[in-house]
Amino acid sequence: MIPECQMAVELVGPDELRLTDRKKVPTPGPTQFIGRVECVGLCFSDMKLLHQFSQHPRKTAVLAHLGADILRDIPSYVPDHAATVPGHEVVLRVLSVGSAVRSVAVGGRYLVQADFRDLKTAGSNGAFGYNFEGGLQQFVLLDERVTVSADGVSYLLAVPEDRSASQLALVEPWACVEDAFRTRERLTLAPGGTVLVAGPADLTGVDIPADARRLCLRSPIARAGFTTVTRELLGRETVSDLLVAGADAAELESLFPLVAKNGLIAIATGGARFGRRLNVPIGRVHYGNVRIATTATLRISDALKTIPASGELRPGDHVNVVGAGGPMGVMAMVRAIASSRAGSLVEGGVRNPERARALSERVAPFATARGVEVRLYNPEQDAPRSPVDYCFLMAPVPSLVQQAISDAAPRGIINVFAGIAADTPCAIDLDQVCAKGLYFIGTSGSTMEDMRVVLGNVVAGTLDTNLSIGAIAGMGGAIDGLNAVRDRTIAGKIVVYPQLGAFPLMEIDALVKRFPTLAPLLKNGVWTKAAEEELLRIAG
Repeated sequence: MIPECQMAVELVGPDELRLTDRKKVPTPGPTQFIGRVECVGLCFSDMKLLHQFSQHPRKTAVLAHLGADILRDIPSYVPDHAATVPGHEVVLRVLSVGSAVRSVAVGGRYLVQADFRDLKTAGSNGAFGYNFEGGLQQFVLLDERVTVSADGVSYLLAVPEDRSASQLALVEPWACVEDAFRTRERLTLAPGGTVLVAGPADLTGVDIPADARRLCLRSPIARAGFTTVTRELLGRETVSDLLVAGADAAELESLFPLVAKNGLIAIATGGARFGRRLNVPIGRVHYGNVRIATTATLRISDALKTIPASGELRPGDHVNVVGAGGPMGVMAMVRAIASSRAGSLVEGGVRNPERARALSERVAPFATARGVEVRLYNPEQDAPRSPVDYCFLMAPVPSLVQQAISDAAPRGIINVFAGIAADTPCAIDLDQVCAKGLYFIGTSGSTMEDMRVVLGNVVAGTLDTNLSIGAIAGMGGAIDGLNAVRDRTIAGKIVVYPQLGAFPLMEIDALVKRFPTLAPLLKNGVWTKAAEEELLRIAG
């Protein structure tokens, strides 16, 4: 039965959250349906929405695919300054559907892929939990015109009954980590793009697409088709490929912002030195899918050779996960262990001893079974055991980028997973980067295919996404949970069961003490479907 009103967390302005028990549950129109939210995970990405509110690129108005007249008829469409409901890591059960709905069925259980990629906004795309209300409410209205893409693919993924709601809700964040590994790299210059060459580059062996626009700074290049321009003439024009030769620090700092989304920067110093750290917005590697390939020779082709085919680990890679104790760090550790050969070393930097203990309990049995050595260390007192082949940067701290550079082995890969703000300058030693021939990679979000892969692993029993859970809440503890995510006070993910109503935020250990019948239902301290069912029975 669907009530008239419900409990919900509403974001009404920058950092202004309110808990209400009087939020109306809309009546679905012909193309709309109501889902009961079974579970929602809290994510650090929610913090960006909380702080930026109407300025967040996914909170702004939809400009493509659906017209304003259609959007006005969707009660859960809340762009710009309208109050929204956060929460995008959601599993729901459909309770009611409009007469024209075909993509979901009453009683069906579904995951939501939060990014509605064909609903373009000025700087991104529409998203569940942003400009469309999300899961921190007991019931949510969705519209099939939103949840089915322009090419007819649903953003909802049917899920089985034999897995816990928490396992399923956490498929989405685990899929973001999966995407970091599965991402396919662009090994060539962009067809139809704009190539900008700065400095005396040796382009031998570089295949420039015939339809690419070719620009160079200052002096002509001894190859046909290049147009000489000045930095002033370029203005704010974007380029798909920036090929830099030499070591002009000020010039590179000025050119970096011109690289478009999905762009590539290839740097070939030819032994020259920048002589100082450069301030560059390294967060664009994560948010803009920008890549940086480097070499100490003068041949751009040598920089391009450092680009891997994907984000997967290479055989025998020594991995270091920086910020391994956080919720996403736990996931990266598990995925790195799963991808490593027997005998490989996976290290994790964790400052908080309690988080280190919790992480060790979660990953040690899995690592032992795979024959992978795991070493946790406190970066304030220690360092990786040896030069690092693959670094996952899971903490959004600009200074840690330079530390990752210093720790890196030759031909190392630095995966900027953490959401360092795209406009925040990071001081990095590019002399060290180029001397080692390092490659920067990064991803943001996930795709339906990533979610299918993770869900398949959950269903097959090869992955338990509950490994990352650190605390449980009902709606009454949701705001405290968001504050804990902001302050990083809880080791592990926080999941909210909206149907628990006013239930407060509780870490797993405290939860077991309060409800002793849960203890035997945990598996080596990890949350389970049986524990979930018992909690809903006794506290719902």
